[in-house]
Amino acid sequence: MTATDPVSFWDHDLGPRALRAPLASDSEVDVCIVGAGLTGLWTAYYLAKAEPGLRIGILEREYAGFGASGRSGGWLSNFLAGSRERYAKKNGRQSVVDLQHEMDASVDEIIKILNVEGIDADLDKPGVLTVARTPAQWERLQAKVVEDEAWGERDQVLLDAAACADRIRIADAVGAAYSPHCARVHPAKLTAGLAAAVEDRGVWIWEQSPAVRIEPHTVHTPSASVRAQHIVLAVEGFTAEIRGHHRDLLPMNSSMIMTERIPDSVWETIGWAGNELLGDMAHVYFYAQRTSDGRVAFGGRGKPYRYGSRIPAGGTIPQVTVEALRNLMVECFPALKRVDIADAWSGVLGVSRDWCSTLTRDTRTGALIVGGYAGHGMTTTNLAGRTVRDLILGLDSDLLSLPWVDHTSQRWEPEPFRWLGVQAVYSAYRGADAREDRSGRGTSMLGRAANLLAGR
Repeated sequence: MTATDPVSFWDHDLGPRALRAPLASDSEVDVCIVGAGLTGLWTAYYLAKAEPGLRIGILEREYAGFGASGRSGGWLSNFLAGSRERYAKKNGRQSVVDLQHEMDASVDEIIKILNVEGIDADLDKPGVLTVARTPAQWERLQAKVVEDEAWGERDQVLLDAAACADRIRIADAVGAAYSPHCARVHPAKLTAGLAAAVEDRGVWIWEQSPAVRIEPHTVHTPSASVRAQHIVLAVEGFTAEIRGHHRDLLPMNSSMIMTERIPDSVWETIGWAGNELLGDMAHVYFYAQRTSDGRVAFGGRGKPYRYGSRIPAGGTIPQVTVEALRNLMVECFPALKRVDIADAWSGVLGVSRDWCSTLTRDTRTGALIVGGYAGHGMTTTNLAGRTVRDLILGLDSDLLSLPWVDHTSQRWEPEPFRWLGVQAVYSAYRGADAREDRSGRGTSMLGRAANLLAGR
């Protein structure tokens, strides 16, 4: 069988691939991982590397990299998900500083593994530019850099409008912040390469094998079951579809467009010769990369949430979202007005009620549950894989004292309150951005109110 319906440009660019065989009969392993995204793959990789004789199986409902791991913006960033103050309440301020430094190191850890395993993922480490396009955004950005430094962020540099334009010419840019702790990858190439690497280490990957029920030491699929000493639930945005976990993580939609290849003459107008990853300080922010083959991948929220935590099939998005993203991209880069869009898609990311990443144990089943990356998962998944390895193998590890380990968040509200809350938050964010654009003054009260309502 082959995966014939690509869910993103990245997927299409990777080309046709054979589907792995599904779980056909009852099996027994030492570790059963549910989800062949980056969390599951990194966990399997580090476990197999540490204990080559360990029997490890991964159950995947579609194919490896089907979810957000294979269709993201391709940022290996050091960004933390959630409130540092909330983390610090449990383990103290230094633990959050330690977490930030571990995120810095995780970017380089991934780069090291890609080189060791020979995984070609269009890797480049140019750093990241966070651009302010209004005075209000510039005010927030300057305050953010000061706060980041107080919590252990290192090496950020503020750039005024002229210094920003030397790197990239964005219409109306007031300034930017640059950090070297970010790399660019092709997400589908990364997940496919890592899946092959774990198979080479003896890990079984059963595709087209959805987990329909999890019990202590047993995961059931429609056709067979897997017994295991350890179970790891690593489905992130798809957690809402697992029985008993519907309100644990909210599946937030994020959408992307990909341009056709851009002529050199247009690149000369834009700049961006350094290939930095790119985002802004709007409340409803965008994220972008210049791809290795000369395109712009440009993403944002679009329609953030579907009633009942429903997850759209495949990666299709409404045309209105495509146009909104294209318009925003052209606002930033007027030179792209005549550049065609090659593809558009969406994916879901997992958001906990307090927006903090979590690594916890389900008291009913004993399964380790990992997720809530809130859009910062490309790097956090690697840290998760190493941390789960240490938990399962009983290693004495500094990773286990990081504040996201055993961090618990309250569950999301039942419907219709969940849907109404998300709509209210993002309506307020969009209203705040519009007011800031018009007024030219500081952060709108709407944005502050939305943060309080969201629990961020």
